[in-house]
Amino acid sequence: MKLNFLGSASSVGPLSLVIHYEDMSLIFDHGMLPADPPEYPLRPPLVDMGFLSHSHLDHCGMIPSLLRQNDIPILSTHPTVEVAELLLYDSLKIANIEGYPKHFEKIDIKNTKAAFDLVGYNSKRDIGGMEIEIHSAGHIPGSSMFELKGNDTTLFTGDINTKNARLIWGTHPVECDNLVMESTYSGENHEDRKETEKRFLDKIDDSLKAGGQVIVPVFAVGRTQEILMVLNDRDYNIWYDGMGRTVSRIYLNHGGFLRSPKALKNAMNNANEVRSPSTREEAKDAEVIVTTSGMVEGGPVLEYMRDIRKDPNSSILLTGYQVEGSNGRRLLDNGMIRDKGATLPVKCDIEKYDFSAHAGHDDLVEFAKGCDPENIILCHGEKREELADDLSEFEVYTPQEGEVVEL
Repeated sequence: MKLNFLGSASSVGPLSLVIHYEDMSLIFDHGMLPADPPEYPLRPPLVDMGFLSHSHLDHCGMIPSLLRQNDIPILSTHPTVEVAELLLYDSLKIANIEGYPKHFEKIDIKNTKAAFDLVGYNSKRDIGGMEIEIHSAGHIPGSSMFELKGNDTTLFTGDINTKNARLIWGTHPVECDNLVMESTYSGENHEDRKETEKRFLDKIDDSLKAGGQVIVPVFAVGRTQEILMVLNDRDYNIWYDGMGRTVSRIYLNHGGFLRSPKALKNAMNNANEVRSPSTREEAKDAEVIVTTSGMVEGGPVLEYMRDIRKDPNSSILLTGYQVEGSNGRRLLDNGMIRDKGATLPVKCDIEKYDFSAHAGHDDLVEFAKGCDPENIILCHGEKREELADDLSEFEVYTPQEGEVVEL
């Protein structure tokens, strides 16, 4: 088996991996990083089939471009396909607005959905004499690990989380000979989730007691739903807005991929959904506003912030990683945002809470050891060496983009 990373070997960027096995060529993910400017993987060769681990754009964002030159089936789960379609149309809209290069058109997204071969967890496929088994990755609903069994067994993790969250169960190790594993949080562990949730809710209580409001910028995929479920522990007046509304409905339509569809439905029912301009005006008086985007870059969040940014009693509580150069990072570092071309001060209290859906360093080490492989290939991370040091009893590879690893 030969592995060639076209993207995101040594960075948390657009993941794309080509697998050469006997006379077959397969591709695992083919994403784009929605940065400014966007980042893309290397151009892929002709391949026979593909796998999509989950619907985040850094994993799925260039699938339509891939299918322009490859008329192939792509294995993935139902929620992944539906959410990916939503995000792909949105990325095309942003490319048009921002003037970024477009690598595909709407018709390509339509063709992409038709190319997917839907699979479920624990299902198996026989392809060219090789058995493929699908496992939950514990990252977001529908996220998958792919186990390829031929002369030996290779596990491709995509993004994983081993801890149970409100929305989905964490993943478990799968014994294999070769482990291709993400390393996003190499060298960094997460705070205990229950402690994070308590600090988050207590901070909201403090802001409301002071007479302020709380804005919670969230990612539409996974984070909106998780935060609504956490907020459901308290009796707040909550409104939620943005693409997370549609994603939430997709997830409820595929409840078998959730830890508790009932708990998500209850959380959504106990919050108010913004459905129109008039309800958005009503939402501006809410105690807690949950809205996209998670990095304060687009979506309705800036409209809500215009009303409260001068209020020192109000709070803006960030719930995920803030990329360098994003409005969220600008808020954290300088207490400023860019809005309609102007850089404006924000007087609100600004805090960040770690609701990551990725495994932390120690979790990755424990997962890898549980898989008990002969070889470990680390990708999708900027500090892989720290993880490699703690896995020194294995043969560990840290390839660069374009480099071929032969196993």
